Amino acid sequence: MSAEIRLRPVQPDDLPRLFDMQLDPESNRMAATIPRSEAAFRSHWAKVLDDLAVTARVILFGDVLVGTISVFALDGREHCGYWIDRAHWGRGIATAALRLLLQEVARRPLIATVVTSNGASLRILQKCGFALEEVRQAPADERHPESEIAVLVLR
Repeated sequence: MSAEIRLRPVQPDDLPRLFDMQLDPESNRMAATIPRSEAAFRSHWAKVLDDLAVTARVILFGDVLVGTISVFALDGREHCGYWIDRAHWGRGIATAALRLLLQEVARRPLIATVVTSNGASLRILQKCGFALEEVRQAPADERHPESEIAVLVLR
């Protein structure tokens, strides 16, 4: 499986596909996210692509773009996050992609947050060496409903 998974930098031509992926209702329910409007999505990705400190990659399964994965600064800490197209869940793609990203990005510690109801993502992070640091309530914001989140750290 992992031989079929590759990462490459996000390119502007990828954005329409990424926009469509982030609209999926079940994916948003699982991640406890609110999809961005097209304008907000484009604004977000314009900043990401211009920020040399962000490592933003698409995940390719063979030649098919199936997700994104990135490392970015937030609140003074380095975070990582990923999004897999729901049609490709359960195939080990996120685990393989996260392992590839962790080989590429040496910065530590890395933080990952996940809603506690997302058991699949919790397992992926723990398989890749992330350890639970805390569980807390996160207030609602423009991108997330109020939810209980797990904060995991890779040292």
